Amino acid sequence: MTRQILILGATGQIAGHAIQALLEGSDAHLLLFTRHPQHLNNVDERRETVIKGDTLKMTTLDPAIAQADAVYANLRNPAIAQQAQNIVQAMDKHGVRQLVWISSIGIYDEVPGKFGEWNNAELGGGQADSYLGTYRQAADVISNSDLDYTIIRPAWLTNKDEVDYETTKRGEAFKGTEVSRKSIGALVAKILADPAPYARQDLGVDKPGTAGDKPAWY
Repeated sequence: MTRQILILGATGQIAGHAIQALLEGSDAHLLLFTRHPQHLNNVDERRETVIKGDTLKMTTLDPAIAQADAVYANLRNPAIAQQAQNIVQAMDKHGVRQLVWISSIGIYDEVPGKFGEWNNAELGGGQADSYLGTYRQAADVISNSDLDYTIIRPAWLTNKDEVDYETTKRGEAFKGTEVSRKSIGALVAKILADPAPYARQDLGVDKPGTAGDKPAWY
């Protein structure tokens, strides 16, 4: 049976790279879940099904997760902790185990030195209602679940046409300052294709050799 992968936030830029990598590197059928389906281009109906929905509304999220064998969430919303709770609830209900979750650099205050200070200043480190605060709350919901989750914390994102990345685990100091969206998309596809090595892992992701006080373009 063809594996069904649900992509939440399918119009996101990282999601676009993950979709391409999954179409090229697997035979999975992709369920593209978005509030704005008009922004999806070149949908292959043989490999992709578009679902209009909102992760804050269980009436649309629940039936989408019911169809899935795995879930990849690429979300950005002030209510992201509630989105995480809804996703975990629906996955538990339908017995879906694998979740790949895109979070943010800095949610555990894991970025050292001058770059860490800059990152916290930009993203509101230490404030519960800040960007980092809300992403930390969502990550806690995921990591406190019994799902086979993988949380990805990307460095500052670029649009470079490259796949070049390294990872650090939760509790280890973050390394570089940047990474390409294409790299994160490739990692997402790799995890979805071979879940076991990444189950219940929380990974920082950066491009090797990009350490500094802040990303090069600032």
